[in-house]
Amino acid sequence: MSNDSQIDSWKAKLAGKISAAMEEEIDAFDTNITLIKAGKLEPKIFAESRLRRGAYGQRYDNGKRHDGVATQALNYPCGDLVKGPETVWDAPGMMRIKVPMGAATNEQLEMLADLAEEYSDSILHVTTRQDIQLHFVHIDDTPDLQRRLASVGITTREACGNSVRNITACQFAGACGEAAFDVTPYAHAATYFLLGHKDVQDFGRKFKIAFSGCKDNPCGMAMFHDAGAIAVVKEVDGVKKRGFELYVGGGLGAVPFQAQLLSDFVSEEELLPQLQAVCRVFSRLGERKNRARARLKFVVKKLGIEEFRKVVAEERKTIPPEEAWSTYLGNLDVITDKPLRKAAPLAAGATGAEGFEIWRRDNIWRQPQENYVTATVRLPLGDITAEQTRALTDITRKFTGDTVRLTVEQNLVVRFVSEADLPAFYQELVAANLASPGASTIADIVSCPGTDTCKLGISASRGLAGHLERLYAEKPFTDPDTRALRIKASGCFNSCSQHHVADLGFLGVSRIVDGRRIAHFQLVLGGESNNNGGAYGLAIGAFPSKRIPEVVDRTVNYWSKNRQEGETLNAFVTRVGRAAVKSELDDLREVPSYEDQPDFYTDWGDAREYTIGDLGTGECAGEVVTIVEFGLQDAERRLFEAQLELEAGKTGPAAISAYKSMLTAAKALIMVFNIDIKEDADLVVADFRRHFFDTGRFNDPFAGDKFANYLLNRFENPPSEADDLPSAREGIEEAQLFIEAAQSCYQRMQGTI
Repeated sequence: MSNDSQIDSWKAKLAGKISAAMEEEIDAFDTNITLIKAGKLEPKIFAESRLRRGAYGQRYDNGKRHDGVATQALNYPCGDLVKGPETVWDAPGMMRIKVPMGAATNEQLEMLADLAEEYSDSILHVTTRQDIQLHFVHIDDTPDLQRRLASVGITTREACGNSVRNITACQFAGACGEAAFDVTPYAHAATYFLLGHKDVQDFGRKFKIAFSGCKDNPCGMAMFHDAGAIAVVKEVDGVKKRGFELYVGGGLGAVPFQAQLLSDFVSEEELLPQLQAVCRVFSRLGERKNRARARLKFVVKKLGIEEFRKVVAEERKTIPPEEAWSTYLGNLDVITDKPLRKAAPLAAGATGAEGFEIWRRDNIWRQPQENYVTATVRLPLGDITAEQTRALTDITRKFTGDTVRLTVEQNLVVRFVSEADLPAFYQELVAANLASPGASTIADIVSCPGTDTCKLGISASRGLAGHLERLYAEKPFTDPDTRALRIKASGCFNSCSQHHVADLGFLGVSRIVDGRRIAHFQLVLGGESNNNGGAYGLAIGAFPSKRIPEVVDRTVNYWSKNRQEGETLNAFVTRVGRAAVKSELDDLREVPSYEDQPDFYTDWGDAREYTIGDLGTGECAGEVVTIVEFGLQDAERRLFEAQLELEAGKTGPAAISAYKSMLTAAKALIMVFNIDIKEDADLVVADFRRHFFDTGRFNDPFAGDKFANYLLNRFENPPSEADDLPSAREGIEEAQLFIEAAQSCYQRMQGTI
């Protein structure tokens, strides 16, 4: 932890390297830390202040990550859970650091390595938003850390909070032959135009933007962002013009929405004012009170895309011109990578060290620039140590220069590697333990922190991902279609790993078996990462965490044996139906007794008996336990039937069935009080409101009354036969979360959590 003399020393060293405005911001944050400790600043104000500077509270346990990775250089006492912003200074937290477009210089990477060693556990974690996260950082150290980052051109401003988050872009931008053009300078311009802009300071929730150079590939993932820009070239008056298809209102999270087309061509001159207009509309019309519905996707849904388009057009007319709208066009090579070494082909017969050919097959992307390639440095679990980071900068200085980019798949890529240098380049990666093959294969698994460090984690997604990575690295599939499957694992419903757009997605939940809590994961099938995240999957059921490797193998084998030629897993699930897949897996739901297999009652990477902490207890009429559980199970059955109806194209019936599944779950909970009522919506909702909503009994410990409102909102606006596909999907996703919340509520009332 820094003392006053250390801070003064760093201020002196960094004098002249940080802008006056940035120094003033960091000093203000430093003062806020002093004020909150003295009780002179309202906690909720400090919470938003620190989040906008990238400082989170985190979950931790005795200085050890839950996946078994020991922390280093920690001098702070650790406990169980930082419960709120008012105590965030009492223990280490997490620092999120923005890396726009994932483009990092060697100087920046070396600074990050130094900070990871001095203030964290020597691990840099790459996120799905091309950020870097440092865990176990004390709040007192964050101003010092921010000053040092600022000295190399990095800011943590608006890395979190109700702001425009880090703007992402395809890691191959400028090095891809399939892109319309390099989107990097446009993403760069949007980043610094919107950073701190007065029109983006009053949001009700976060706002995410992504840039992609093409429609077909998954690198940019533009289709599930608040604003997604896909590069296009259009002929205007006989002249080819650069521009973007601009999509709005996308988002994953608890209930995913696919983005809708706002404009099929936004010229490069009009890009920034159009984004500004969308942000202003969001700031003005976005929800303020109910955070569960405060994202742009709900504004678009409420207005409809046609009306939203009109509102944005009118807003655009009211914005005073700004010089920055077009000045950036005069410097479109602002961060364009330039080769360091002359390109040459790989020499005939050159093989490099052991494993070179497998690594070359998996981890190399051929660039349109002749004899140059991009090499992926695969990072298991998205982690790279400080020592490895410095080794990587030594390698890139030798072979490529400043050409490293972080990826949304939690890896790094090194661009403009001459093919002739590949054997030597690989050899140096091997020496740094950075030569893992399997990039963008079934072994390259995306995971959120889960119960490792996240306060919302329910199941150990990192532990599961680590196990699956090792499993499939040791027994790689020979079939190229199987090798290309993507797995993503989230520790809760929030989709931080983007599990909705995986071939096999997992989200953490929990169940009670014989009075003991068991970690589970919902299996999500039907997602697609191609086409910028073009299709979202749906959960087909929950399976014990320790059975997930069997679930993956069984699902993959079932698809492999029964698919048609060239049929993807997504297409296969659509053709055979979720019921058929579910039937193949149903026996894997079984949980052995605690006496027979006690390891089933632990989670991946954690030898302790599984728990998610003391979330409160209540009272219950014990004699109706089995009836309540049966009712909750019946709700899950109805929800699955809704999925089958949706699959069959019956969107209206699917929406109605999803609503009925929520009513069934609510009715089951009401029976806790020995109240047996007919499944009449008026009666069920009235009793649910009286016994669970008004009392706060149903409130999720992390999500508040969000899930309860899913039922109450549907009751006020019930679905009908006329409901379309987006409405039906939303209803199913909301019902899934409501039923999971009902399970948790019942477990709390039983005193089993």
